[in-house]
Amino acid sequence: MLLDRLFWRDMLLVGTILSIASSALALILLGLKLPLWLVLTAHFLPVPYNIFLTVAVWRTAEKVGGFKAQLMMLGSALWLIATVVA
Repeated sequence: MLLDRLFWRDMLLVGTILSIASSALALILLGLKLPLWLVLTAHFLPVPYNIFLTVAVWRTAEKVGGFKAQLMMLGSALWLIATVVA
């Protein structure tokens, strides 16, 4: 099912890996005492992609409908918050 693949693989797996990688890069840049704007840019670089993934999950879930789709909508919103804050 498209929604399952979008939620589990694209958002949770790939999106989380990208967010962790950008956070690790930001920590390395911070450790090298590079300018703060560069560190913040590296840290927040995947945010537009994460927003895109969340919107894609929401739109697909609205088309599919059902309780499982609603849970995925909630999960995607919580995931987006977690990736932006962390």
